[in-house]
Amino acid sequence: MSAQSEIKSSAQAAEAMNRIYRYQRYIYDLTRKYYLLGRDRLIASIKPGAGDAILEIGCGTGRNLVAVARRYPATPIYGFDISTAMLETTKRSLARHNLGRVTVAQADATRFEPTMFGRQGFERIYISYTLSMIPDWRAVLERATSSLKPGGRLLIVDFGQQDELPAWFKRFLFAWLAHYQVHPIAEMGPTLAEIAERKGLRFRAEKICRGYAFYAELEQPG
Repeated sequence: MSAQSEIKSSAQAAEAMNRIYRYQRYIYDLTRKYYLLGRDRLIASIKPGAGDAILEIGCGTGRNLVAVARRYPATPIYGFDISTAMLETTKRSLARHNLGRVTVAQADATRFEPTMFGRQGFERIYISYTLSMIPDWRAVLERATSSLKPGGRLLIVDFGQQDELPAWFKRFLFAWLAHYQVHPIAEMGPTLAEIAERKGLRFRAEKICRGYAFYAELEQPG
């Protein structure tokens, strides 16, 4: 794909997200806290070391960035999102909580580079309920794992396949999520395992709430 085509593709994706969340962003955090399970567990598992930096891919309204900044007050924190509408909300939230040390930017998760933040990589990267919204989610995982510094970890939480829950619940949830262009990824586990083996990463994954959510970590050896 040419550079011009990539720019056009990113702009189209940004506009699509802006259309979905132009008004949803005002009630997003209030409504999503009841069903985006595992986010706080992920945040508690980040556990950066001294001098480590944290990146959130797809920071949305900034809810997680605020929680991460409060939990790890001495850590440099970065985040980006493709939606300019969401980023407006993020910036207001960070300002309201006096978190000027958190740096955010607009970027496409399938094409981002750590250098956009003046860095060569990150010790901690997390992706919370974002991959299921991105058609080329594999490209995001390739970028994320390539952006880990030695000893770094990538943490992921997203919708699972509801395999231990009633079939009617899965049909209802998946239909409702599709309305917001969210599509839980059945191939997530096998794809992460393949990436880990190919790149020499440590990998572990587990179900949350009987398969409602999927949690995973990939670690770059030190």
